[in-house]
Amino acid sequence: MAAPEAKVIRLHGSDNLVIALADLPAGSPAEGATLSAPVPRGHKIATRAIAQGENVLRYGQIIGQATSPIAAGDHIHSHNLGMAPHTDDYAIGAECTPLPPLPPRSFMGYHRADGQVGTRNYIGILTSVNCSGSVARFIAEAAEKDPYLNSMANMDGIVPIVHSTGCGMSGVDEGYDTLMRTLKGYARNANFGGILLVGLGCEVMQVPDLVGQGRLRPDGNFRYMTIQQTGGTRATIAKAMEVLREMAEVASKTPRAPAPVSKLVVGLQCGGSDGYSGITANPALGHASDLLVRMGGTTILSETPEIYGAEHLLTRRATSAEVGEKLLDRIRWWEDYTARNKGEMDNNPSPGNKKGGLTTILEKSLGAVAKGGTAPLSGVYKFAEPITTPGFVYMDSPGYDPCSVTGQIASGATMIVFTTGRGSVSGYKPSPCIKLATNSEMYARMSEDMDINCGDILTAGISIEKKGEEILDRIIAVASGEKSFSEALGFGGAEFVPWQIGAVM
Repeated sequence: MAAPEAKVIRLHGSDNLVIALADLPAGSPAEGATLSAPVPRGHKIATRAIAQGENVLRYGQIIGQATSPIAAGDHIHSHNLGMAPHTDDYAIGAECTPLPPLPPRSFMGYHRADGQVGTRNYIGILTSVNCSGSVARFIAEAAEKDPYLNSMANMDGIVPIVHSTGCGMSGVDEGYDTLMRTLKGYARNANFGGILLVGLGCEVMQVPDLVGQGRLRPDGNFRYMTIQQTGGTRATIAKAMEVLREMAEVASKTPRAPAPVSKLVVGLQCGGSDGYSGITANPALGHASDLLVRMGGTTILSETPEIYGAEHLLTRRATSAEVGEKLLDRIRWWEDYTARNKGEMDNNPSPGNKKGGLTTILEKSLGAVAKGGTAPLSGVYKFAEPITTPGFVYMDSPGYDPCSVTGQIASGATMIVFTTGRGSVSGYKPSPCIKLATNSEMYARMSEDMDINCGDILTAGISIEKKGEEILDRIIAVASGEKSFSEALGFGGAEFVPWQIGAVM
């Protein structure tokens, strides 16, 4: 790691570039080269001449090819760096090395009938279709004003889970199956002490189909109704309030109690990434992930378009050929999915990512994968598929953060840890979200939104390992009831975003 006073950092001995740690004017020195033009912080500087077509290396890995000759001291970015088709030796399992176990730690959580342990105790008002979304919000607003519900002990509140789909879709395709998994997954998430399912009545995603495919909650604290059958908006609100009072009486009887951190399921996310994400917050979160896995916990990496080009770093850690091939199957699915929709896998990075110094999806992916630490990859799952394997796992999802987190929570995540360099703001009820800032400048501007500053890895010389331990301590504290900053601000009411696949009809 660079000294606090350093102006540039080389991330790997074989790299032919360095990263600016401050806004550097033309003429500044950069490891033997002299800047030919100003370079913003987080951006790349060539340390030697790079021929047109030659590979450009960061982290010791290929992030693209020079699209024109690059001189020593030149700024490397979209004007002279592109991405050719990439091929990798996936070497499934070649670097699968189990991590030594650590003594267990505990948190204070809500023990559920199926053996899961929640970090929160909400009652959810889950909707089958957009058409019941407003009524679900009306019910939640009435519940917030209800003295009886507000007097309940051990409760975190009532959460409406509303979305924009559930009708105008096929009832037999991949999109329908994905939505079904997502809704069922939320109903079973350990952060809910009870679920009220509200539908309209005539939608494609029928309430009887959701209820009839198996018991949605093992504790039985589950009710459902449709607006059309109940008698309209006001009648549904009145009936729902009666039901919520009954459900809250049951949910409130579950107090927090000690549980091993092996019961935690943590979704790993990044959004609004910058040139520092793969240097500070992401590897620090990766170390925290390793610590959790070593104590028996589960961590979930996702966002398949944002591991593209770095998937070989995961397949090499797969615990079996089956696990490795499952990941490659999802990569191939995405290549076909983007092609048939006239897109491409290199539609990333976003404008904000590029302003922060990221140029190609390969570069972004290599930094994003660092969130997954070094633990073996023990499982690969479809979007919203229940996680049944402890340890470090992968869940397929888009790179769109709210959608990806929605899938992780449906798969069982009871905590979300989210790294950001540009300053993403969001929350994801029912699972608390901890925000990690990648750089100290953004942290200073948005300190009320960011739980932890990882920029001090560069500005103060804090080690990745020490920062990872700090993140783990924060995870355990928030899991035990402390509010994350996004919770304190009230986020979480607009970030349920099921993945819509297929035609809207």
